[in-house]
Amino acid sequence: MLEEVARIIMNASHGAVLTGAGISAESGVPTFRGKEGLWGKFHPEELATMEAFLDNPRIVWEWYNWRRQLICEVKPNPGHYALYDLAAFFDRFAVITQNVDNLHRLAGSENVLELHGNIYRNKCVNCDRIYNLDVEIDPDNIPACSHCEGRIRPDVVWFGEMLPLGVIEQAFTEAEKADVFFSVGTSALVHPAATLPVIAKRHGAVVVEINPDETPLTSMADYYFSVNSGELLPKLVDLLRGMSPSS
Repeated sequence: MLEEVARIIMNASHGAVLTGAGISAESGVPTFRGKEGLWGKFHPEELATMEAFLDNPRIVWEWYNWRRQLICEVKPNPGHYALYDLAAFFDRFAVITQNVDNLHRLAGSENVLELHGNIYRNKCVNCDRIYNLDVEIDPDNIPACSHCEGRIRPDVVWFGEMLPLGVIEQAFTEAEKADVFFSVGTSALVHPAATLPVIAKRHGAVVVEINPDETPLTSMADYYFSVNSGELLPKLVDLLRGMSPSS
């Protein structure tokens, strides 16, 4: 079955992938929903909101600085690197991710659409001006935006917020144009991301799902692999490297 997918890719021009928490879990990215010491008494829904930031920006920033410290210790896994390699077999390849951990970029992927933002970026709470990590965040003295004096917040999508319009629109465009669409490590439950493989399928794409557990997408996918992406994707890349364009 994997050989069939490889042959399809050799005759495709546009590819896209939607990744979720599963691919990051293979690198050991924590879910932040456990009982990690001081933060165990909080739920993400209590801290990752605009209301929490307005009420107590100090504690929200302490939590995000702690999360950044943990994620800094995590590295891309073979699945991330294989997606970078896979892009070479398409004229155009887009990585659409629900993860905020920056691991796709660290693995070398370039056309990355981050639906939920990036935990390593900051932005102004008022005007959305982007600030990278060269702006140090002291929770006791949160810097102000140089443009409008608004407070600086993490550039991630919080509960109750809309996804960045330009990013989600581009993601839909990539899905519509894809000849092959991969769904990797995502539950296919969170919308609007969950609609992307459906849109790709409606526009004629071959849909490939890679997830140890079945999801609502599984019955619709053309190919389903019940395995971790870090195991399967490198094998797919190896197959492609051994094929000629006419295979």
